[in-house]
Amino acid sequence: MEVLTGIITGIFFGIVLQRGRLCFNSAIRDLRLFRDNYLWKAVMLAIALETIAFHFMASAGWIHLNPKPFMPLGNIIGGLIFGFGMVLAGGCASGVTYRVGEGMTTAWMAAVFYGLFATASKKGFLKPIVKFLQGPVYRVNANSSTYKSGEIGPTLATIFHVSPWIPALIVTALLLWYVFGTKTSQRSGKGFNWYTTAILATLVAMFGYWTRSTFSEKPYGLGITGGWASIFSTLTGSHLNWEGAEVLGIIIGAFISAMAAKEFKLRMPRKASTYLQVLIGGIFLGLGASIAGGCNIGHFFTGVPQLALSSILAAVFFVLGNWMMTYWLYGRR
Repeated sequence: MEVLTGIITGIFFGIVLQRGRLCFNSAIRDLRLFRDNYLWKAVMLAIALETIAFHFMASAGWIHLNPKPFMPLGNIIGGLIFGFGMVLAGGCASGVTYRVGEGMTTAWMAAVFYGLFATASKKGFLKPIVKFLQGPVYRVNANSSTYKSGEIGPTLATIFHVSPWIPALIVTALLLWYVFGTKTSQRSGKGFNWYTTAILATLVAMFGYWTRSTFSEKPYGLGITGGWASIFSTLTGSHLNWEGAEVLGIIIGAFISAMAAKEFKLRMPRKASTYLQVLIGGIFLGLGASIAGGCNIGHFFTGVPQLALSSILAAVFFVLGNWMMTYWLYGRR
């Protein structure tokens, strides 16, 4: 059931990503480069909805929140490196993954080196370096049945010693004020609009958190980096875990969606040198996500709704790293 539910979750996620063109790199980059907040609004609405959904599910006993450990040094260094990698690779963890299913050959190149360096960082020769760069790791005792038992990463609720619902409602209200109280950039296209994308992505995130917590050993939601590492680890005899199955499902779902919409096409860049750029980007993605303790899906999309300090800090530096590399490659022109 672990592999099956991972693949099913991934297929649905891949369809949503492909039809919604949901890529965190594009969302963050467009905000800086074009003042275009269309995809950024989708991300913010999804986080607002997930914040309420995850806390409700945890209160109902369907899941337990499991915020990632706080590693300020690793969250900052890894966040910057991952942010650089998003721009160089032409996509975030989820963006690169779903574009593999669309036939984009640069995404294939980025994904291969993303997976290789994620595996080397988690289980191979880079592991000691990653551990060193992560620096001190902080955990606290859970102060609510909302969280898994034992030690967890600190959250806004544990820092202020309040019910998890108090910061959850405040953060959600602020996000919804931004989403619906500010002007939204307009786009035309065949896929899902931004708010439909956010709603469907939230439903997938809820299903993914429940199935992963129920059928695997780790009580957590969606992720990408560990999935690529799991896929590459199977080459050495390791079993495919839920997250690895989810990544395969994303590729399958994106392929099905692209074929149905007649958008599947083998795409190659005009310049062969682009392959070198995305290769470096893939290396940065795998290394940065490992140092930071998660990628844009594990931290930004799954950890921030849990109000984990680690995920909030990493997300800030994902954005800053992206904007720095965006300026270096495009802004100076």
